[in-house]
Amino acid sequence: LFAVLVALYEEPEKPDSALDFLKHHLGASAPENPEIEALRLEVAEMKEKYEAVLEENKKLKTKLAQYESPQDEKHGE
Repeated sequence: LFAVLVALYEEPEKPDSALDFLKHHLGASAPENPEIEALRLEVAEMKEKYEAVLEENKKLKTKLAQYESPQDEKHGE
């Protein structure tokens, strides 16, 4: 805490909010960049799409296995 207060004191351009400065340097505040929020939303959307694709893949593999089984039996005779 002392080091952060010294950094605040030595800052040539004083921040608008000393509390925000302290939070930022202590790692207590999340970045307030709108781009980061947009990226978080994009990641959430990609996770949903990924789960949907996994489910579709699972269904298609099951369907494919149904069609492959009779063919394998015919070749084995």
